[in-house]
Parts: sequence; C-alpha cells; structure tokens
Amino acid sequence: MKLNIGLTLEQRAGVVDILHTLLADEYVLYTKTRNYHWNVTGMHFNDLHKFFESQYKELDNIIDEVAERVRALGRKAMATLSEFSEKTRLSERPSEHPNAQTMLANLLADHELIITNLRKDIQTCNDFNDVGTSDFLTGLMEQHEKMAWMLRAFLEE
Repeated sequence: MKLNIGLTLEQRAGVVDILHTLLADEYVLYTKTRNYHWNVTGMHFNDLHKFFESQYKELDNIIDEVAERVRALGRKAMATLSEFSEKTRLSERPSEHPNAQTMLANLLADHELIITNLRKDIQTCNDFNDVGTSDFLTGLMEQHEKMAWMLRAFLEE
C-alpha cells in the first residue's frame, strides 16, 4: 500500500539512510556495552556489571525504536551484523579486554560521538521536512546525553 504521510519517496529515503546509520551505531554500542558487562573486573565489578546491564537494556529499547521508525517510513529495517559493520560510525576493538576505567572511557566516547552525529542528523531531517523524525532523534539525543552523564560520573571518582 502506498504511503501518504506528506513526505516524498526521496525525502523518506534520505531519512531512512540516516536511521540505518544510527541503527548500526546503536547496535555496535549495544554490543560493546554487553561485552563490557560480561568482562568487567576489579574493585567496582558489582556496580559496573549492573550499570552496564542497565545501559545495554536501554540501548536495546533504542535499537527497537529506531528500527520501528524505519518501518513507519515504509522501508525495511536493516538487520544483519554485516550491514551494521558496514554502516557504523563507531569502531570496535576485537580481542581487547580493557580495564574498567578504559571501558567507561570507551563507552563515553561512543555516546558522545552518537550525540554529535545526532545533532547533524536532526538538522538533515529538518532539511527533508521530516519533523517527526527530527523530534524522535532529539529524544534519542537526550537519552544518550543522560547515559553519557552517568558514564562521566563513574569516571570522576
């Protein structure tokens, strides 16, 4: 069935490209956070183990919301690891098991990169006249800002 939501096919395609890149970033950050949850050690193991769990659960919800936004715009959501690896703006560090302080710093850097990219993506969505996705991305940016603040609080010990 043809979508009739006030956006052209080209506008929706541009916005979906932004959402697919964001989806890849969120999935890589989710995976990295889950990795750190499994592999954290040290004096603050219990606190960080629980903290990382709360963060990856929040990221899991974000991933679902981004994929559903793609579907609402009439496209299929990208959903394979190879696609995520190809589209992400984040970097992974396979086979590295950093200490807890480095884990926190790595996650903070990734959240801050996502926040910075979201600011640009919001403007691009505005250029495509997609106020709904701009608003959606603004909410995600606020969630990442809060998650980054919590990571910073651990690093300020």
